[in-house]
Amino acid sequence: MGNRLAQATSPYLIQHADNPVDWWPWETDAFEEARRRDVPVFLSVGYSACHWCHVMAHESFEDDDTAAYMNEHFVSVKVDREERPDVDAVYMEAVQAATGQGGWPMSVFMTPDGEPFYFGTYFPPEARPGMPSFRQVLEGVRRAWGERREEVAEVAGKIARDLAEREISYDGGDAPGEQALAEALLGLTREYDAQRGGFGGAPKFPPSMVVEFLLRHHARTGSEGALQMARDTCERMARGGIYDQLGGGFARYSVDRDWVVPHFEKMLYDNALLCRAYAHLWRATGSELARRVALETADFMVRELRTPEGGFASALDADSDDGTGRHVEGAYYVWTPEQFREVLRDDAELAAQYFGVTEEGTFEHGASVLRLPQAEGVFDSGRIESVRSRLLAARGERPAPGRDDKVVAAWNGLAVAALAETGAYFGRRDLVEAAVGAADLLVRVHLDDHARLARTSKDGRAGGNAGVLEDYGDVAEGFLALASVSGEGVWLDFAGLLLDHVLTRFTDPESGALYDTAADAEQLIRRPQDPTDNATPSGWTAAAGALLGYAAHTGSEPHRTAAERALGVVGALGPRVPRFVGWGLAVAEALLDGPREVAVVGPALGDPAARALHRTALLGTAPGAVVAFGTPGDGEFPLLADRPLRGGMPTAYVCRNFTCDAPTTDPDRLRSALT
Repeated sequence: MGNRLAQATSPYLIQHADNPVDWWPWETDAFEEARRRDVPVFLSVGYSACHWCHVMAHESFEDDDTAAYMNEHFVSVKVDREERPDVDAVYMEAVQAATGQGGWPMSVFMTPDGEPFYFGTYFPPEARPGMPSFRQVLEGVRRAWGERREEVAEVAGKIARDLAEREISYDGGDAPGEQALAEALLGLTREYDAQRGGFGGAPKFPPSMVVEFLLRHHARTGSEGALQMARDTCERMARGGIYDQLGGGFARYSVDRDWVVPHFEKMLYDNALLCRAYAHLWRATGSELARRVALETADFMVRELRTPEGGFASALDADSDDGTGRHVEGAYYVWTPEQFREVLRDDAELAAQYFGVTEEGTFEHGASVLRLPQAEGVFDSGRIESVRSRLLAARGERPAPGRDDKVVAAWNGLAVAALAETGAYFGRRDLVEAAVGAADLLVRVHLDDHARLARTSKDGRAGGNAGVLEDYGDVAEGFLALASVSGEGVWLDFAGLLLDHVLTRFTDPESGALYDTAADAEQLIRRPQDPTDNATPSGWTAAAGALLGYAAHTGSEPHRTAAERALGVVGALGPRVPRFVGWGLAVAEALLDGPREVAVVGPALGDPAARALHRTALLGTAPGAVVAFGTPGDGEFPLLADRPLRGGMPTAYVCRNFTCDAPTTDPDRLRSALT
């Protein structure tokens, strides 16, 4: 049977459109229907690249008997967590509070008023030790609803009240200063895995935002310890199985501490953040490895995630057909020695040594994840390049993982920033053009006449879900980076429109605290608010960074003040949990450094000397520096006002904290001023 999900813009919801479950999307009518029928609501939250979401769907939601029971006794609501991060955040908080853990698929039973009373994640079709079957859960909830309604209502009401009272107590506080940032670095040092790189144990996630903080801290203070942690972590990841050694790009995380075996889904946000981090590492060190990984990751995003409309798709699945009709995690990426021999013949043994492929295997069933366990210099580069191209061609004949074609505004903003900067650093105009294409899609499709963002789109059609704070912060960040790279001030203007919404609709005017949803957004049982990073920068700190950058470009005091007030939470959290406020710490480094404001003027934008000076400015490592590039008096950038040429030559001006250096026409002097 077809259900109400068939017209969704979310591929994840569309995947469930033919389930026998009579699914509803998250909408008022679903809760009205539950109220009319006097039944509880079953909320199932997941996303397209989630392995266990697919498993539970196949085991339970595609089962006719289970579906019939659900349809009779519940109103079932399916949510894509990537489309509705606000719904996901509110109910995940309840799941974690009740069970001590969380994850996806998330399964929540609630009243028709949206008040949750029973929680879980994945439930199997048959009971297992310590885990009831999904049918047992359904039957237990139905009995409780029918026989102990008052008790259910009391529990649901208490949980809802507890959630509503969890609003952050925030009085502004001070942005992190020298001492707080030093304490944050010390905290990271204590958690650093000196043998393997990264932080903490298994599973190990790529610490993109922390790497950005470490690089900025090194640039500002000269701390070699900060640089070493960033450099070694990036090298370990790049040489591990979490990085696709054939096609470029990173998987979501490593299941082990050594970066050997990944969870194979590839997310746009990880690759955008890591592309930018590796490009910044190259900028700081000149590392050839960092250069290669940044470019390969950028090429992966353009090649495999770019949509026909110019945006970037959300993810590639972890699972794919293993050639027998079974969907198996990692099937597309792993290799056995026999497969190497079939493809490479006489080069199979060399390739096995180079990529760490063994008879025992490093994954499942004797298969190995490709890595670079040995120094690359001991191998013949020509032969290795031939091996890599043949393996990549052979892999291309395998059934490819599915792609979630949903375009998420925030993640595309991250991609715009990464591709614009990487293209500018390495002279890859095609990457800058890809960034422009994605930014143009965000303006054409996601931005309405009032400069309000839609969270998602698909096939060039905006979805119905409103953008959340991270959308406004990350898209503004992308536009600001594109403005600096392209010399087109229109992107600065668009960033300003978005940040005006941050000031008026997402910010508490009394304390300066930020909320993840707008004041006029749909009201859930609580208004979500979280300043800590997850897989991406928190909306709170993403907005703070964009506000600070915009203020540096324009001199806007309200935007700078809002950024400083927002960073107070980082001052409180940074010394205690630095791993979870990495981007906030990076923004604080920019605030402490100024950030520096760079204006590069030339007789014409195409002038080679002007472009060389512009590139020098972009390659400066000063934390959070902003760059304006144009002709004298160019009205698109406030920083270009009253900035004449010197002797008719392209000229750079560097200012911070209301003080300016002497203008220079010398790239070497400009480089020195930005380190």
